Amino acid sequence: MLGEMTNEEIEGLLKEQVTGRIACGTDGNIYIVPINYVYNGADIYAHSAQGKKIDMMRKNPEVCFEVDDIQSIFRWKSVVAWGTFEEITDMDEKERVMQAIIHRIMPLSQNAPDHPSHGITEKDSDIGSKVELIIYKIKLGKKTGRYER
Repeated sequence: MLGEMTNEEIEGLLKEQVTGRIACGTDGNIYIVPINYVYNGADIYAHSAQGKKIDMMRKNPEVCFEVDDIQSIFRWKSVVAWGTFEEITDMDEKERVMQAIIHRIMPLSQNAPDHPSHGITEKDSDIGSKVELIIYKIKLGKKTGRYER
């Protein structure tokens, strides 16, 4: 049976998942990539190194975000949301967001101290100038959800 998720189900899926996909577009090009994220009930928070996704979102901050839970081909649920990219520059807010991301993904990692590209490492020098982490949020607007059971 196909159906539409309730707002409560949509919020639940956004909060329980840790990996989603962000789609951005500029100059006639569309780009979609997976991201690790934290959802606070209003905004998606994530981080990235400098690259194509960040360049595109800085140029056109309107994005689409998708998250799903696929149990089988006939048992899944998916949320699609639209929002606006905002880069976080305040150092206190950046630290709070990174701590939230680290606390969310660390329990799911095989060897947590060995992920400097995610800002997770035993030595601060591992992050250093090698990877500049860009912390951002997606201010969500419209959200829809569908499922099949």
